[in-house]
Amino acid sequence: MTYVVTEACIKCKFMDCVEVCPVDCFYEGENMLVINPDECIDCGVCEPECPPEAIKADTESGLEKWLSVNAEYSRTWPNIATKGEPPADAKDMQGVPDKFEKFFNPEPGQGS
Repeated sequence: MTYVVTEACIKCKFMDCVEVCPVDCFYEGENMLVINPDECIDCGVCEPECPPEAIKADTESGLEKWLSVNAEYSRTWPNIATKGEPPADAKDMQGVPDKFEKFFNPEPGQGS
């Protein structure tokens, strides 16, 4: 089992999860974070820290796409170990449907 970041993170990117991760397995894209599934130790401390509830255990049904997205982008995006500033409109973007199709950006973030 591992944890994955889902589309609820897109354009929210609060990064509270990064602060609690004991193995620094988060990677930063332009407008979302992902978890490297090979580095995640399945501790689960990140899940309750996510305001938009974007982090899920990969054992939940329907998360195969997100496991693939997390694995793919964690190979190319920079590692992030400290909490950064969320986007100014992050709270407004919570709960917006179909964010992957509408807003996903494959470009890497700044990293830390």
